[in-house]
Amino acid sequence: MTDKPIALETRETDAQRLFSPSAARNRDPILQMLQAILSERGSALEIASGTGEHVVHFAKGLPGWRFQPTEFDEASRQSIAAWIAHEGLTNVAAPVPLDARAAHWEVEAAAPFDAILSLNMIHIAPWAAAQGLFAGAARGLRPGGILFLYGPFKEAGAHSAPSNAAFDESLRGRNPDWGVRDIVDLQALAHENGLTLKERQAMPANNLSLVFARA
Repeated sequence: MTDKPIALETRETDAQRLFSPSAARNRDPILQMLQAILSERGSALEIASGTGEHVVHFAKGLPGWRFQPTEFDEASRQSIAAWIAHEGLTNVAAPVPLDARAAHWEVEAAAPFDAILSLNMIHIAPWAAAQGLFAGAARGLRPGGILFLYGPFKEAGAHSAPSNAAFDESLRGRNPDWGVRDIVDLQALAHENGLTLKERQAMPANNLSLVFARA
């Protein structure tokens, strides 16, 4: 599940940095997964980077990789930039605005990417965002590149845990276009865009990592 980011308290001097409790909990397991599946060097595009805590953590754990964070929300982009500056990282580019639903992403000028990452995004966005994400992966990934998804998922209509079912219900109550996505539907989207599900890995808190590869 995702938690609402909380503003940095006054004990810190940089008030633009935001914290997400869920990011603090899941960043290490996700990094371990990425370290296992990624090569030593490459370029990664992150879609919906949120507070920026994930991308700076990954950049420190994967020093041979260059990361391009993106975020639709301006306050979140400010937080990402503040986190990059706070950590003094040189392998993370400045965050850029991106709407996953768009037919073309400006960041594609830097393509092809070796990996595209999207964590806890498609269930708190309209289905059109998932469609746009896979279409963008088809445009922006090099052959053999991967699309990495993390979050709660269901399969063939079944949830993996009662907590995920309750979370799904709460999301749809907030916005009927949101909800935990079905792996079967995502595989269909992948097929339409020349990608194949290569790996699925159980993660803490009833989440999954899904690895799609571009043909």
